Amino acid sequence: MPFPIHRPRRLRRTEALRGFVRETRLSVRSLIYPLFVCPGSNVQDEIKSMPGNYRWSIDRLVEECKAIAGLGVPAVILFGIPESKDDVGSGAYAANGIVQRAVRALKRPLPDLIVICDVCLDEYTGHGHCGLIRNGEVDNDGTLPLLARTARTQVEAGADIVAPSDMMDGRVAAIRRELDEHGFAATPILAYAAKYASAFYGPFREAADSAPKFGDRKSYQMDPANQREARREIALDIEEGADIIMVKPALPYLDIIALARREFDVPVAAYQVSGEFSQIEAAARLGWIDRERTILETLTSIQRAGADIILTYYAKEVARLLG
Repeated sequence: MPFPIHRPRRLRRTEALRGFVRETRLSVRSLIYPLFVCPGSNVQDEIKSMPGNYRWSIDRLVEECKAIAGLGVPAVILFGIPESKDDVGSGAYAANGIVQRAVRALKRPLPDLIVICDVCLDEYTGHGHCGLIRNGEVDNDGTLPLLARTARTQVEAGADIVAPSDMMDGRVAAIRRELDEHGFAATPILAYAAKYASAFYGPFREAADSAPKFGDRKSYQMDPANQREARREIALDIEEGADIIMVKPALPYLDIIALARREFDVPVAAYQVSGEFSQIEAAARLGWIDRERTILETLTSIQRAGADIILTYYAKEVARLLG
C-alpha cells in the first residue's frame, strides 16, 4: 500500500512504544565479567589502559565477586597473574596455582556463581606464547597435555566451566578426554573457537603481562581476513566436544557471530575485548561520544548479531544500568 498507510514511525513515537516492540533485549543474565587475579593480599591495582578494571588479590577478588553476584551477573571468567613464570607455563596447571586458589576461595562463599577459567599458557610463560617453544616455534602437539592438565586442575579446584583460548589444534579433544577420564564428564567446555590475531588485545596484554617476547601469534590465532576458516574452526571444536563456542573479538567480527548463530546449534559467546572497551573509554573521556549509550549500543549489536553470551568488562556497570 502507498504512503501514508505504512508509517513505521508510529511505533517509534514514545519510549514505551519503542520498548514494547524491541526485537533484541539485552539481559544481565547473558553477561560474563572478566577478572584478573594476582598474588598478595589487599591488592586492587588499576590497569592503566583499562580504567575501572583491576588486578585483584584473592581476598579482594572474593569481595568484588560478592558485589557482582549481588547485581545479578551470573558468571565471571578468571585470568591469572602468577608469582613467577617459566618456559613451560607451570603456574597454569599447578594444583595450588593462582587461579586454582582463587576458584576455591570463590566457590566457598559463592557456590551459585558460575566460575569460568581461561585455559592457556601465555600468562604463565616467560616468552609470552600460548604453548611450548620448540626450535623457535610453538609446538602444537607438545602443548596439548599441558592445556588438558591445566583444565583438570581448575575443575578439581571447583571451576564450573573451562575455556581454552590458546587456539592449538586438537586442544578441545585433549581437554574433553582428560576431564572425562578423571570423572568430570559433566563439566562444559567453552571454546574460543574463532579467535583472531587482533590488534584489539593490547590492553589485556598489559593487564596480564602476557605480550609475546618475540614474534607474534599469527601462526595460531586466525587471520582477520578469513571467514570460511572460522566456520571450519567452529565445526572442529564442536566435533571435539565443545559445549559453547566463542568468537573473539566481538564488534569487528559481527559477521562471524552471525555466521556461527546461523550455522551451528550450540550456544554462541562473544568477547567484547580490552581494546573495544578502551576505545570507548578514551573517546568518552575526550567528550566525543555518549559513554552509556555507546556501551549499551555496542552490546546490543553483539547480541543482535547472534551472541547468546557476552564477555564484557562492562558487565558490572550494565547490571546497574539495566537494573
